Amino acid sequence: MAPFDSAASSGTSSSGSSSSSSSTVTKPQDIDGLLAGAGYKVRASDLHHVAQRLERLESAMVNSSSEISQLASGTVHYNPSDIASWVDSILSELNQTTSLPSDILDFPDLIPGSNQTAGNVSWTDPCVAAQHQNLSHNQLTVVTAMEEDSGIKLVHMLVTCADSIHRGDFPLAGSLIVEMQSLLSGINTDCGIGKVAGYFIDALTRRVFTPHDTTITTTGYENELLYHHYYEACPYLKFAHFTANQAILEAFDGHDCVHVIDFNLMHGLQWPALIQALALRPGGPPLLRLTGIGPPSSDGRDSLREIGLRLAELARSVNVRFAFRGVSASRLEDVKPWMLQVNPKETVAVNSIMQLHRLLGNNNRSSSAMEMVLGWIRSLNPKIVTVVEQEADHNQTGFLDRFTEALFYYSTMFDSLEACCMMPEKALAEMYLQREICNVVSCEGPARVERHEPLVKWRFRLRQAGFRALHLGSNAFKQASMLLTLFSAEGFSVEENEGCLTLGWHSRPLIAASAWQAAPPPDATANHPFGGTV
Repeated sequence: MAPFDSAASSGTSSSGSSSSSSSTVTKPQDIDGLLAGAGYKVRASDLHHVAQRLERLESAMVNSSSEISQLASGTVHYNPSDIASWVDSILSELNQTTSLPSDILDFPDLIPGSNQTAGNVSWTDPCVAAQHQNLSHNQLTVVTAMEEDSGIKLVHMLVTCADSIHRGDFPLAGSLIVEMQSLLSGINTDCGIGKVAGYFIDALTRRVFTPHDTTITTTGYENELLYHHYYEACPYLKFAHFTANQAILEAFDGHDCVHVIDFNLMHGLQWPALIQALALRPGGPPLLRLTGIGPPSSDGRDSLREIGLRLAELARSVNVRFAFRGVSASRLEDVKPWMLQVNPKETVAVNSIMQLHRLLGNNNRSSSAMEMVLGWIRSLNPKIVTVVEQEADHNQTGFLDRFTEALFYYSTMFDSLEACCMMPEKALAEMYLQREICNVVSCEGPARVERHEPLVKWRFRLRQAGFRALHLGSNAFKQASMLLTLFSAEGFSVEENEGCLTLGWHSRPLIAASAWQAAPPPDATANHPFGGTV
């Protein structure tokens, strides 16, 4: 594996210890940003000070109780705003509590006023009960604080490891991975930073120790299963489908023969809602043609045809004339315009839900796959092109920048997933995101297909390819806002961004939807009698 160019400082020791390598990470203010992005309200400059206090607190707690480890399973995620002073206050309370007479704590059956039944002690002395409850609370809180400290260390070490890979220091990266795996064993990995760190450590492990075998191999059925559960568990795909459908429905208004070209049919989850909306259209529904593109089936099934038959049955039940065509292709760039059989009399909509970014890694000397696909899309003269992409920048050349951006993005994504459901779908939805993390972090070259880019870059690219932006109207915004009411979490928000819509979690946009149309040729604008746009 070729080393990456690096602007980071050199001089990292190859000993593998976090203390020797931490000086080569990024600037302190960058670490502060990482900690804030991961949800920790503490500065990097305070870490050594906090660690010393936590060590004192740990010693005090161990001396106070031998059952501290049993409290770990009941911890909850906690974020003290001033962790150093908070630890000091706990130490002070603990010192007061542990000064109680030893006979009171060791022999509860001798306490006046206590009731003992079948070996269970019922505390009736209010002073003693309060002291005992306070001690248990402090023990629980300190276990949580220790886990917080380990989480902060993990964030720091993850970025240090990424920096080592960025500079080509794979021995140091390997030793850091071993150290992180050990640290991870003492953290709750069911939620929070423990879960996210586990996925990123796994991806780094694949990159460092098995660089030629970094892809997660799944069948087409498994891909569809994970996609379906991700769709059910959180609002991101629903937002994409509802927003695109509303834009397509408005573009089809007044047209009697319409054709949708879907770049990723999957289960066909997007199209029942559009079929039903067309059935209710004033003046009657149009003739709807749907061309669904999808990968070849690995198990011999013609899955595209099966999906088409189900959609045809639905269309017949609501009196919508419907025709379906499946196009099997492993990669979008393998699709040719003639395969789509577009009729010049049809009003065409092209729908791309999180697919265009996969074209960014396929370049050759003559042209890129992106230029080729956007070129033939424009040649179809579509009435509308709907594009939904992750609002992230995971296509940067430098590995450290890409890794840091991915750590921010997926920490937020998992935080939102934790908040919006506790259903069985969540575990499989997490596997869907885990595959993305693995591809972003582990893979390079054509194997790295998850090359997400933010809306600002898509705007520039599509305009350069001859498209002009269409404004997603108020109906799309209202529908997206109503969608969020289906989820109990209050952190989701829909924002309008220059005619586009973004769905985010606590002010961080995570997915962006936009609509486009083929712009008139440049000479048409030049020859316009008023010199403006046509």
